[in-house]
Amino acid sequence: MMADQCQNSDERNIAGEIRMMTYGIALLLHILAATIWTGGHIVLATIILPDVLRRKTPQKLLSFEALFERIAMPALLIQVVTGIYLAYHLLPDYSQWHQLNNPVSHGIIAKLTLLLITVLLALDARFRVMPKLSEDNLGDMAWHIIAVTLLAILFVATGVSFRTGWLF
Repeated sequence: MMADQCQNSDERNIAGEIRMMTYGIALLLHILAATIWTGGHIVLATIILPDVLRRKTPQKLLSFEALFERIAMPALLIQVVTGIYLAYHLLPDYSQWHQLNNPVSHGIIAKLTLLLITVLLALDARFRVMPKLSEDNLGDMAWHIIAVTLLAILFVATGVSFRTGWLF
């Protein structure tokens, strides 16, 4: 009887260690992907965009976007997948994710809201602005870039809030 209890305890410990290792890997991937997404947008908004606007060269913007998109879109996908996993780890009951009386849900709601706004801006840029990007509508694209960059920074701040309690 005692041997069975020890074996069950050992199995629980191993399962707990695996969960924590998986959590750590997911958190690392999430942070690395956020670094790529946010850092790339900061470079785009503060270095590439001002030069494009000054010279009125949409091609430079399109060239950067084409290169950056190859790493940015996988980074965004990794953030979404790991973000859902991390949210589930913090609050395993999905029905609680939108309950404002639960402080943990504040960060989850903020992240999901930021994601929705980011996706809507990206779709608008992709299907409305970029197909007819020219010197005439660079300002419209600039507003999209600045907005997505600010949203990316807010994503990071929201992520930090899970540890600091800023949104709780």
